[in-house]
Amino acid sequence: MAAGAAGAAAAVANAVKASGAIVLVEPEDFLKILARAKDPLVVTAKGGFFKANYLYLTSYKGLDFYCESDELLSIPAEAELIRAGKIWIPGM
Repeated sequence: MAAGAAGAAAAVANAVKASGAIVLVEPEDFLKILARAKDPLVVTAKGGFFKANYLYLTSYKGLDFYCESDELLSIPAEAELIRAGKIWIPGM
């Protein structure tokens, strides 16, 4: 049992190393970041198990920012949107 948990922890650690730092922010802060970005790219997905939520991911100044929201966010019109089937963040 412990070997399985250690293997899972190692897999998550390797995924974090491969993807870099991902910063979890509140929806309001995510929208502020998008307002600062020139030609932002936003990946969106619908998540949730019992209740639907919305997931968002963008990059700004070399960092990746992620947020979850119970409601659809009003993404700026100049943002390029990519709809993904799923967004998976290692360790979250």
